Amino acid sequence: MDWRQEKEEAERRAAQERERQRLLSEETMRLAVENYMSRKSNGAFIMKPAIDWMAQASLRPVPKMLFSELWHEGELCILFADTNTGKSILAVQIADSISKGIPIEGFKLAAKAQPVIYFDFELFDKQFEARYSIDYQQHYAFAPDLLRAELDPDREIPNRYTCFEDFVYDSIEQTVENSGAKVLIIDNITYLRQETEQAKDALPLMKHLKELKKRHGLSILALAHTPKRDMSKPLTLNDLQGSKMLMNFCDSSFCIGNCMGDTGLRYIKQVKARNTEIIYHDRNVALCRIQKPHNFLKFVFTGCGTEQEHLKTVEDKSRDWLVGEVKRIADDCPDCSYRDIADHLGTSKSTVARILKD
Repeated sequence: MDWRQEKEEAERRAAQERERQRLLSEETMRLAVENYMSRKSNGAFIMKPAIDWMAQASLRPVPKMLFSELWHEGELCILFADTNTGKSILAVQIADSISKGIPIEGFKLAAKAQPVIYFDFELFDKQFEARYSIDYQQHYAFAPDLLRAELDPDREIPNRYTCFEDFVYDSIEQTVENSGAKVLIIDNITYLRQETEQAKDALPLMKHLKELKKRHGLSILALAHTPKRDMSKPLTLNDLQGSKMLMNFCDSSFCIGNCMGDTGLRYIKQVKARNTEIIYHDRNVALCRIQKPHNFLKFVFTGCGTEQEHLKTVEDKSRDWLVGEVKRIADDCPDCSYRDIADHLGTSKSTVARILKD
């Protein structure tokens, strides 16, 4: 048999194998449909052979990274941090990245450029303009596919709604349907449900977002606050306001922490993941500096480090306690002198004076 015959024989065998795989795939799907149609009712559950689940899942695309390993397509992700930490700054930067299909330097983006809706419950248009311009001039060039939505202050709540939150829920869904966008960023969920510390209040909110994600095939990044916390301890999923219920329903979560001793430095830490291993853990947090080099306020990646080196020390905690006590005593006893307060707390008169004059 010469090389031509060998080539023809190889091509014939390859064609046979492709046909066999096609028939096997069709048979697998046929059996899956038959099993689904003939199964007995299991109430709230869908039960079928694992091989059928595998065949069904294989027809869906592999989730792509939207913001490195921190947020993937199809996920309901929660970004949480303390007030004035830069949640909104990072969220707008992520939205800009996805809408242009350009990754943020230091992070990965595997998804193609696509429309993003940014629901902004935090800033008014003029405040937003200030962040992304130079003295309200030379505006940053956002992509047309980055859509920003804020509440219409003149819109009255229709009579069919019993509460404001339900009206907002439906309005979000209408906006999604009208735009066709598959990526949503909500800044922040505290506005959607005024009380999220209690499980009974967080549950309806997370159920709604989960249903919205599933019904429209969305990727959702929801911003949330942390309650007052001990800054000397590492950030965990328990630091999220209403943590237990919110964390049970989300697919992934990451947070932003302040770096003690450097007011412009932040660290990003991953606290929950389903589509990947935890990459940005306490021994490998992403360090970023908030900067505005031209007309775009953003996080600038500076490297990675450990969380511990950026937490408040015992000395810092002692200082905070002293400041609080000096101010409390001064308020409770206006007639007390600096010397009286210093003697009571075991510190110097000059320290008390410096605290009260700051």
